[in-house]
Amino acid sequence: MELNSKSVIGIVGSGAMGSGIAQVAAMAGHQVLLYDNNAPPLQKAKQNLVSSLAKLVEKQKITQQKSHEVTAHISFIENIEGLKPCHLIIEAIVENLDIKKQVFSQLEKITEGKCMLATNTSSLSVTSIAAACQNPAQVLGIHFFNPAPLMPLVEIIPGIATNNSITQTCKKLIESWGKLPVLCKDTPGFIVNRIARPFYGEAMKIYEEGIADIPTIDWVMKEIGGFKMGPFELTDLIGHDVNYTVTETVWKQFYFDARYRPNLCQKRLVEAGFYGRKSNKGFYDYTTTEIPQPKKDEALGKEIFTRIIAMLINEAADALYMQIGNREDIDLAMTKGVNYPKGLLKWADEIGIETIYQQLKTLHTDYGDDRYRPSMLLKRMAIEKKKFY
Repeated sequence: MELNSKSVIGIVGSGAMGSGIAQVAAMAGHQVLLYDNNAPPLQKAKQNLVSSLAKLVEKQKITQQKSHEVTAHISFIENIEGLKPCHLIIEAIVENLDIKKQVFSQLEKITEGKCMLATNTSSLSVTSIAAACQNPAQVLGIHFFNPAPLMPLVEIIPGIATNNSITQTCKKLIESWGKLPVLCKDTPGFIVNRIARPFYGEAMKIYEEGIADIPTIDWVMKEIGGFKMGPFELTDLIGHDVNYTVTETVWKQFYFDARYRPNLCQKRLVEAGFYGRKSNKGFYDYTTTEIPQPKKDEALGKEIFTRIIAMLINEAADALYMQIGNREDIDLAMTKGVNYPKGLLKWADEIGIETIYQQLKTLHTDYGDDRYRPSMLLKRMAIEKKKFY
Protein backbone atom coordinates (compact mmCIF):
# COMPACT_ATOMS: atom_id res chain seq x y z
CA MET A 1 0.00 0.00 0.00
CA GLU A 2 1.33 3.42 -0.97
CA LEU A 3 0.62 6.66 0.86
CA ASN A 4 0.31 10.03 -0.88
CA SER A 5 -1.33 13.43 -0.35
CA LYS A 6 -4.75 11.89 -1.12
CA SER A 7 -4.37 9.36 1.71
CA VAL A 8 -6.65 9.98 4.70
CA ILE A 9 -4.75 10.34 7.97
CA GLY A 10 -6.40 9.53 11.30
CA ILE A 11 -5.15 10.83 14.65
CA VAL A 12 -6.27 9.34 17.96
CA GLY A 13 -5.94 11.81 20.83
CA SER A 14 -6.43 15.58 20.56
CA GLY A 15 -3.86 16.66 23.16
CA ALA A 16 -0.84 18.83 22.31
CA MET A 17 0.89 16.00 20.44
CA GLY A 18 -2.14 14.64 18.57
CA SER A 19 -3.37 18.06 17.44
CA GLY A 20 0.21 19.01 16.46
CA ILE A 21 0.56 15.93 14.24
CA ALA A 22 -2.88 16.65 12.75
CA GLN A 23 -1.68 20.16 11.82
CA VAL A 24 1.48 18.75 10.18
CA ALA A 25 -0.53 16.24 8.09
CA ALA A 26 -3.12 18.85 7.09
CA MET A 27 -0.36 21.32 6.10
CA ALA A 28 0.95 18.59 3.75
CA GLY A 29 -2.48 18.48 2.07
CA HIS A 30 -4.04 15.40 3.69
CA GLN A 31 -7.62 15.00 4.78
CA VAL A 32 -7.23 14.48 8.55
CA LEU A 33 -9.69 12.91 10.98
CA LEU A 34 -8.81 13.94 14.56
CA TYR A 35 -10.58 11.72 17.08
CA ASP A 36 -11.02 12.11 20.83
CA ASN A 37 -13.63 10.45 23.06
CA ASN A 38 -13.94 13.68 25.09
CA ALA A 39 -15.63 16.76 23.63
CA PRO A 40 -13.80 19.47 25.72
CA PRO A 41 -10.24 18.49 24.60
CA LEU A 42 -11.49 18.27 21.01
CA GLN A 43 -12.93 21.78 21.26
CA LYS A 44 -9.69 23.03 22.82
CA ALA A 45 -7.69 21.41 19.98
CA LYS A 46 -9.87 23.25 17.45
CA GLN A 47 -9.25 26.59 19.19
CA ASN A 48 -5.50 25.90 19.47
CA LEU A 49 -5.29 25.06 15.76
CA VAL A 50 -6.98 28.34 14.78
CA SER A 51 -4.64 30.23 17.12
CA SER A 52 -1.53 28.41 15.83
CA LEU A 53 -2.42 29.09 12.18
CA ALA A 54 -3.20 32.75 12.95
CA LYS A 55 0.32 33.14 14.38
CA LEU A 56 1.83 31.61 11.22
CA VAL A 57 -0.18 34.04 9.06
CA GLU A 58 0.93 36.94 11.28
CA LYS A 59 4.58 35.91 10.89
CA GLN A 60 3.99 35.58 7.13
CA LYS A 61 4.99 31.89 7.23
CA ILE A 62 1.72 30.95 5.47
CA THR A 63 -1.02 32.87 3.63
CA GLN A 64 -4.55 33.40 4.94
CA GLN A 65 -5.76 31.11 2.13
CA LYS A 66 -3.41 28.33 3.28
CA SER A 67 -4.72 28.76 6.83
CA HIS A 68 -8.31 28.25 5.59
CA GLU A 69 -7.24 25.20 3.55
CA VAL A 70 -5.54 23.58 6.57
CA THR A 71 -8.58 24.22 8.78
CA ALA A 72 -10.88 22.74 6.11
CA HIS A 73 -8.69 19.63 5.89
CA ILE A 74 -9.20 18.66 9.56
CA SER A 75 -12.41 17.04 10.80
CA PHE A 76 -12.88 16.75 14.57
CA ILE A 77 -14.73 13.55 15.47
CA GLU A 78 -16.03 12.02 18.71
CA ASN A 79 -16.92 8.60 17.32
CA ILE A 80 -14.01 6.20 16.79
CA GLU A 81 -15.98 4.43 14.04
CA GLY A 82 -15.47 7.60 11.98
CA LEU A 83 -11.82 6.55 11.44
CA LYS A 84 -12.87 3.75 9.06
CA PRO A 85 -11.82 5.57 5.81
CA CYS A 86 -8.23 6.14 7.05
CA HIS A 87 -5.14 4.81 5.26
CA LEU A 88 -2.84 5.58 8.21
CA ILE A 89 -3.81 6.18 11.84
CA ILE A 90 -1.36 7.66 14.36
CA GLU A 91 -2.22 7.15 18.04
CA ALA A 92 -1.13 9.88 20.46
CA ILE A 93 -2.82 9.09 23.78
CA VAL A 94 -1.72 8.46 27.37
CA GLU A 95 1.50 6.40 27.88
CA ASN A 96 -0.32 3.34 29.21
CA LEU A 97 0.37 0.01 27.50
CA ASP A 98 -2.97 -1.64 28.34
CA ILE A 99 -5.00 1.34 27.08
CA LYS A 100 -2.94 1.56 23.87
CA LYS A 101 -3.41 -2.16 23.21
CA GLN A 102 -7.18 -1.86 23.61
CA VAL A 103 -7.24 1.08 21.18
CA PHE A 104 -5.10 -0.72 18.55
CA SER A 105 -7.25 -3.85 18.71
CA GLN A 106 -10.33 -1.66 18.21
CA LEU A 107 -8.75 0.33 15.35
CA GLU A 108 -7.80 -2.83 13.48
CA LYS A 109 -11.41 -4.09 13.64
CA ILE A 110 -12.89 -0.73 12.58
CA THR A 111 -10.54 -0.39 9.57
CA GLU A 112 -10.89 -4.12 8.76
CA GLY A 113 -7.10 -4.55 8.71
CA LYS A 114 -6.75 -2.32 5.62
CA CYS A 115 -5.04 0.56 7.44
CA MET A 116 -1.48 1.13 8.67
CA LEU A 117 -1.45 1.75 12.41
CA ALA A 118 1.22 3.78 14.18
CA THR A 119 1.91 4.71 17.79
CA ASN A 120 3.52 7.96 18.86
CA THR A 121 4.78 6.36 22.09
CA SER A 122 8.04 7.79 23.42
CA SER A 123 9.02 4.91 25.71
CA LEU A 124 6.74 1.86 25.36
CA SER A 125 7.42 -1.24 23.27
CA VAL A 126 6.05 -0.98 19.72
CA THR A 127 6.19 -4.78 19.45
CA SER A 128 4.06 -5.14 22.57
CA ILE A 129 1.44 -2.65 21.28
CA ALA A 130 1.40 -4.42 17.88
CA ALA A 131 0.79 -7.78 19.59
CA ALA A 132 -2.76 -6.61 20.36
CA CYS A 133 -3.52 -6.81 16.61
CA GLN A 134 -4.34 -9.83 14.46
CA ASN A 135 -1.88 -8.51 11.87
CA PRO A 136 1.08 -6.87 13.72
CA ALA A 137 2.90 -6.50 10.37
CA GLN A 138 0.78 -3.34 9.78
CA VAL A 139 1.90 -1.66 13.03
CA LEU A 140 4.94 0.54 13.72
CA GLY A 141 6.10 3.48 15.81
CA ILE A 142 6.12 7.04 14.41
CA HIS A 143 7.47 9.19 17.23
CA PHE A 144 7.17 12.96 16.81
CA PHE A 145 8.76 15.47 19.18
CA ASN A 146 6.87 18.26 20.90
CA PRO A 147 5.79 20.66 19.43
CA ALA A 148 5.20 18.49 16.35
CA PRO A 149 4.73 21.38 13.85
CA LEU A 150 8.13 22.87 14.81
CA MET A 151 10.38 19.92 15.67
CA PRO A 152 11.92 18.39 12.51
CA LEU A 153 12.89 14.95 13.87
CA VAL A 154 10.63 11.88 13.71
CA GLU A 155 11.76 8.44 14.91
CA ILE A 156 10.46 5.56 12.78
CA ILE A 157 10.37 2.36 14.84
CA PRO A 158 9.40 -0.99 13.31
CA GLY A 159 8.32 -3.68 15.78
CA ILE A 160 9.82 -7.14 15.30
CA ALA A 161 6.75 -8.18 13.26
CA THR A 162 6.46 -4.97 11.17
CA ASN A 163 6.54 -5.46 7.40
CA ASN A 164 9.59 -3.65 5.97
CA SER A 165 7.56 -2.16 3.10
CA ILE A 166 5.24 -0.52 5.70
CA THR A 167 8.30 0.97 7.44
CA GLN A 168 9.71 2.37 4.19
CA THR A 169 6.29 3.69 3.05
CA CYS A 170 5.82 5.59 6.33
CA LYS A 171 9.41 6.91 6.22
CA LYS A 172 8.78 8.32 2.71
CA LEU A 173 5.50 9.86 3.87
CA ILE A 174 7.15 11.58 6.85
CA GLU A 175 9.86 12.93 4.50
CA SER A 176 7.11 14.33 2.23
CA TRP A 177 5.78 16.21 5.28
CA GLY A 178 9.09 18.08 5.47
CA LYS A 179 10.36 16.14 8.48
CA LEU A 180 13.66 14.33 9.12
CA PRO A 181 12.93 10.65 9.83
CA VAL A 182 15.50 8.37 11.50
CA LEU A 183 15.14 4.60 11.67
CA CYS A 184 15.67 2.96 15.04
CA LYS A 185 15.33 -0.40 16.73
CA ASP A 186 12.41 -1.09 19.05
CA THR A 187 14.26 -0.75 22.37
CA PRO A 188 13.32 1.28 25.49
CA GLY A 189 13.48 5.03 24.78
CA PHE A 190 14.43 4.42 21.10
CA ILE A 191 17.32 6.79 20.18
CA VAL A 192 16.60 10.17 21.77
CA ASN A 193 14.90 9.27 25.05
CA ARG A 194 17.47 6.54 25.70
CA ILE A 195 20.59 8.61 24.98
CA ALA A 196 19.30 11.79 26.68
CA ARG A 197 18.72 10.18 30.10
CA PRO A 198 22.12 11.19 31.60
CA PHE A 199 21.60 14.85 30.65
CA TYR A 200 18.95 14.92 33.36
CA GLY A 201 19.99 11.98 35.56
CA GLU A 202 23.67 12.80 35.99
CA ALA A 203 22.92 16.49 36.55
CA MET A 204 20.47 15.53 39.31
CA LYS A 205 23.01 13.14 40.85
CA ILE A 206 25.65 15.91 40.95
CA TYR A 207 23.07 18.14 42.68
CA GLU A 208 22.06 15.38 45.13
CA GLU A 209 25.73 14.89 46.03
CA GLY A 210 26.05 18.59 46.89
CA ILE A 211 28.79 19.18 44.32
CA ALA A 212 26.90 22.18 42.86
CA ASP A 213 23.48 23.79 43.12
CA ILE A 214 20.79 23.83 40.43
CA PRO A 215 21.52 27.28 38.87
CA THR A 216 25.25 26.45 38.70
CA ILE A 217 24.72 23.12 36.88
CA ASP A 218 22.33 24.81 34.43
CA TRP A 219 24.87 27.61 33.86
CA VAL A 220 27.64 25.05 33.20
CA MET A 221 25.70 23.14 30.56
CA LYS A 222 24.70 26.35 28.77
CA GLU A 223 27.93 28.35 29.11
CA ILE A 224 30.52 25.56 28.80
CA GLY A 225 28.45 22.91 27.01
CA GLY A 226 26.64 25.22 24.58
CA PHE A 227 23.22 23.67 25.29
CA LYS A 228 20.22 25.98 24.80
CA MET A 229 18.77 25.05 28.19
CA GLY A 230 20.22 23.55 31.34
CA PRO A 231 18.94 20.12 32.53
CA PHE A 232 16.87 21.56 35.40
CA GLU A 233 15.32 24.30 33.26
CA LEU A 234 14.51 21.72 30.61
CA THR A 235 12.89 19.20 32.97
CA ASP A 236 10.81 22.03 34.46
CA LEU A 237 9.68 22.89 30.91
CA ILE A 238 8.95 19.27 29.88
CA GLY A 239 7.15 18.59 33.17
CA HIS A 240 8.39 16.23 35.87
CA ASP A 241 5.30 14.06 35.57
CA VAL A 242 6.33 13.36 31.95
CA ASN A 243 10.14 13.34 32.31
CA TYR A 244 10.20 11.16 35.44
CA THR A 245 7.75 8.67 33.91
CA VAL A 246 9.94 8.26 30.81
CA THR A 247 13.06 7.72 32.98
CA GLU A 248 11.31 5.20 35.19
CA THR A 249 9.84 3.35 32.17
CA VAL A 250 13.23 3.10 30.41
CA TRP A 251 14.88 1.97 33.70
CA LYS A 252 12.28 -0.78 34.30
CA GLN A 253 12.32 -1.95 30.66
CA PHE A 254 16.12 -2.28 30.83
CA TYR A 255 15.71 -4.63 33.81
CA PHE A 256 16.68 -1.93 36.32
CA ASP A 257 19.99 -1.09 34.66
CA ALA A 258 21.85 1.40 36.92
CA ARG A 259 22.56 3.72 33.96
CA TYR A 260 18.89 4.71 33.78
CA ARG A 261 18.16 4.80 37.52
CA PRO A 262 15.71 7.63 38.38
CA ASN A 263 16.61 10.30 40.94
CA LEU A 264 14.90 10.75 44.28
CA CYS A 265 14.99 14.56 44.05
CA GLN A 266 12.78 14.35 40.94
CA LYS A 267 10.51 11.68 42.45
CA ARG A 268 9.81 13.97 45.41
CA LEU A 269 8.80 16.80 43.04
CA VAL A 270 6.34 14.47 41.29
CA GLU A 271 4.93 13.32 44.65
CA ALA A 272 4.46 16.96 45.71
CA GLY A 273 2.74 17.86 42.42
CA PHE A 274 5.59 20.26 41.59
CA TYR A 275 5.70 19.45 37.87
CA GLY A 276 7.65 22.53 36.77
CA ARG A 277 6.37 25.46 34.72
CA LYS A 278 2.89 23.96 34.31
CA SER A 279 2.38 24.03 38.11
CA ASN A 280 4.53 27.14 38.76
CA LYS A 281 6.97 25.10 40.82
CA GLY A 282 9.61 22.51 40.03
CA PHE A 283 13.36 22.77 40.52
CA TYR A 284 12.70 26.52 40.20
CA ASP A 285 9.93 28.61 41.75
CA TYR A 286 7.99 30.44 39.01
CA THR A 287 5.81 32.41 41.45
CA THR A 288 8.71 34.74 42.25
CA THR A 289 10.67 37.19 40.09
CA GLU A 290 13.89 36.46 42.01
CA ILE A 291 16.37 34.67 39.78
CA PRO A 292 18.80 32.41 41.67
CA GLN A 293 22.39 33.11 40.61
CA PRO A 294 24.94 30.45 39.67
CA LYS A 295 28.41 30.08 41.12
CA LYS A 296 30.56 30.83 38.06
CA ASP A 297 33.57 28.69 38.94
CA GLU A 298 35.34 27.64 35.72
CA ALA A 299 37.24 24.70 37.28
CA LEU A 300 34.09 23.30 38.91
CA GLY A 301 32.19 23.95 35.68
CA LYS A 302 34.67 21.95 33.61
CA GLU A 303 34.45 19.04 36.07
CA ILE A 304 30.62 19.00 35.90
CA PHE A 305 30.50 19.33 32.09
CA THR A 306 33.10 16.57 31.56
CA ARG A 307 31.13 14.20 33.78
CA ILE A 308 27.76 14.79 32.08
CA ILE A 309 29.12 14.80 28.51
CA ALA A 310 31.06 11.57 29.15
CA MET A 311 27.83 9.88 30.27
CA LEU A 312 25.93 11.17 27.20
CA ILE A 313 28.67 10.03 24.79
CA ASN A 314 28.76 6.63 26.52
CA GLU A 315 25.02 6.23 25.82
CA ALA A 316 25.41 7.29 22.17
CA ALA A 317 28.32 4.84 21.70
CA ASP A 318 26.31 2.05 23.31
CA ALA A 319 23.29 2.78 21.09
CA LEU A 320 25.59 2.42 18.06
CA TYR A 321 27.15 -0.76 19.52
CA MET A 322 23.68 -2.28 20.09
CA GLN A 323 22.60 -1.24 16.55
CA ILE A 324 19.75 0.97 17.78
CA GLY A 325 20.53 3.31 14.89
CA ASN A 326 23.41 4.07 12.56
CA ARG A 327 26.11 6.68 13.29
CA GLU A 328 24.54 9.46 11.22
CA ASP A 329 21.00 8.86 12.51
CA ILE A 330 22.17 8.86 16.14
CA ASP A 331 23.92 12.23 15.74
CA LEU A 332 21.05 13.67 13.68
CA ALA A 333 18.52 12.50 16.29
CA MET A 334 20.27 14.34 19.12
CA THR A 335 20.81 17.60 17.22
CA LYS A 336 17.34 17.74 15.66
CA GLY A 337 15.28 15.93 18.31
CA VAL A 338 16.58 17.66 21.45
CA ASN A 339 18.62 20.53 19.97
CA TYR A 340 22.03 19.36 21.18
CA PRO A 341 24.80 21.72 19.97
CA LYS A 342 26.67 18.84 18.30
CA GLY A 343 26.17 15.18 17.46
CA LEU A 344 27.53 13.20 20.43
CA LEU A 345 29.67 10.84 18.34
CA LYS A 346 31.28 13.79 16.52
CA TRP A 347 31.73 15.46 19.91
CA ALA A 348 33.48 12.32 21.18
CA ASP A 349 36.00 12.57 18.33
CA GLU A 350 36.64 16.24 19.20
CA ILE A 351 37.15 15.69 22.93
CA GLY A 352 39.02 12.43 22.37
CA ILE A 353 37.58 8.94 22.85
CA GLU A 354 40.46 8.00 25.18
CA THR A 355 39.69 11.06 27.37
CA ILE A 356 35.99 10.07 27.62
CA TYR A 357 36.87 6.44 28.33
CA GLN A 358 39.33 7.40 31.11
CA GLN A 359 36.73 9.72 32.69
CA LEU A 360 34.18 6.89 32.80
CA LYS A 361 36.75 4.42 34.16
CA THR A 362 37.65 6.87 36.96
CA LEU A 363 33.97 7.41 37.87
CA HIS A 364 33.36 3.64 37.79
CA THR A 365 36.30 3.03 40.13
CA ASP A 366 35.51 5.93 42.47
CA TYR A 367 31.81 5.20 42.88
CA GLY A 368 31.76 1.44 42.37
CA ASP A 369 28.46 2.08 40.58
CA ASP A 370 27.55 0.20 37.41
CA ARG A 371 25.94 3.34 35.93
CA TYR A 372 29.48 4.45 34.97
CA ARG A 373 30.55 1.27 33.16
CA PRO A 374 32.01 2.24 29.77
CA SER A 375 30.39 0.91 26.60
CA MET A 376 32.30 -2.01 25.06
CA LEU A 377 32.51 -0.05 21.80
CA LEU A 378 34.04 2.98 23.55
CA LYS A 379 36.54 0.71 25.32
CA ARG A 380 37.62 -0.98 22.07
CA MET A 381 37.91 2.33 20.23
CA ALA A 382 39.99 3.88 23.03
CA ILE A 383 42.38 0.91 23.03
CA GLU A 384 42.63 0.86 19.20
CA LYS A 385 42.82 4.70 19.05
CA LYS A 386 39.92 4.87 16.57
CA LYS A 387 37.41 7.62 15.82
CA PHE A 388 33.71 7.51 14.98
CA TYR A 389 34.22 9.65 11.86
